[in-house]
Amino acid sequence: MVSSMRGGGSERQVLLLAQALDRSRFEPHLYLTEASGEFLDQVPSDVPIHCFDSCQDPGGLYFPGRQLRRQTEFLRKVICDNQIDVVYDRTFHMTLIAGKAAAGRRRVSTIVSPPHLALPLVEKRFVALKRRRLAAAYRNSDVVVAVSRQAAESAETYYGLAKGSVVVVQNPVDVAALRKSAGTPPPRSRDQTVLVCVGRMTEEKGHADLIDALAMVKSQWPDNRPPWTVRLIGDGPLRSELESRAESLGLSDPIQFIGSLASAAAEINAADALVLPSRFEGMPNVVLEAMALGTPVIATRAGGTIELQGDAPTAFWAEPGDPPSLAQAILQFAANPQQAELQRVAAEQLVDSDHHRETITKRIEDLLDAPRTKKGKGVF
Repeated sequence: MVSSMRGGGSERQVLLLAQALDRSRFEPHLYLTEASGEFLDQVPSDVPIHCFDSCQDPGGLYFPGRQLRRQTEFLRKVICDNQIDVVYDRTFHMTLIAGKAAAGRRRVSTIVSPPHLALPLVEKRFVALKRRRLAAAYRNSDVVVAVSRQAAESAETYYGLAKGSVVVVQNPVDVAALRKSAGTPPPRSRDQTVLVCVGRMTEEKGHADLIDALAMVKSQWPDNRPPWTVRLIGDGPLRSELESRAESLGLSDPIQFIGSLASAAAEINAADALVLPSRFEGMPNVVLEAMALGTPVIATRAGGTIELQGDAPTAFWAEPGDPPSLAQAILQFAANPQQAELQRVAAEQLVDSDHHRETITKRIEDLLDAPRTKKGKGVF
């Protein structure tokens, strides 16, 4: 279960799971709130898609929770009609729906961001009520999974779950498919240092912090490095505000707003470094992808991102929500190409060893299939 197939991290992970699940053990189905997004045509042809937006609204008086009730009823019907055995609800909105709709079915719920930060920022209204309902839904899950230790600890505290009860399964990367999608990178430009930032333009992704940091970088950039340009891949509600901010700081030329792309792999592969300015994260796919592609990383210590620091340094680190710290990390990257190369190699090795697609998919399969010995269906 996921809201749509737009190009976010959860959507990417659900798609990967739908593609990789062992068909001798599972018959996967996909639940979407709306049938949209650039990943939609990548869903395997043997995976039935059940879309809530195909369900006609009968009309009637509006009241708080009406839409959630309709989604719950629709999912309950999908589960019954298709004899679903296990439900994998990813993101807290999917858990709100599945918590009541999937009663009597095995349920594996995945937490993708530290909820004490994510829920108030994303929901804004009726936060206390939704927190109580989510706490009940997670307690009734057979397994609660988090994509990082930070997210797991936050969930246990915020929802009152037993300490150590949340299983940590970090996101996998399909390295072979990613490298194929990225293609062969062009030769590095001697006239420009290209930084790329990939993410939806919302508050938690920290684009405003990055623009403020770049205003500081502008006057301190090393003379022996080619001038920098930053390519912002993504779209969202804050785009026009961010464009105005860049213009007001005199950064309209070096900051390029590219918009959404079906895949950012080629952009990441062609860049001199990826910048992640997030204020919080669960386990950022875009950083994993940069590491897998061998692109140096500049990132904030946001949530699970710091868990991508191995025994050897893997990134240039900054503090979340701190533009001067982010500016310093960018300048450290510019001033230390040898260190960037060492970190790039260490990061690539970390992804190969700890985020292998087959290994992590097998872990998820075992969580889904734990109480059953026969082949079953699942909705994801």
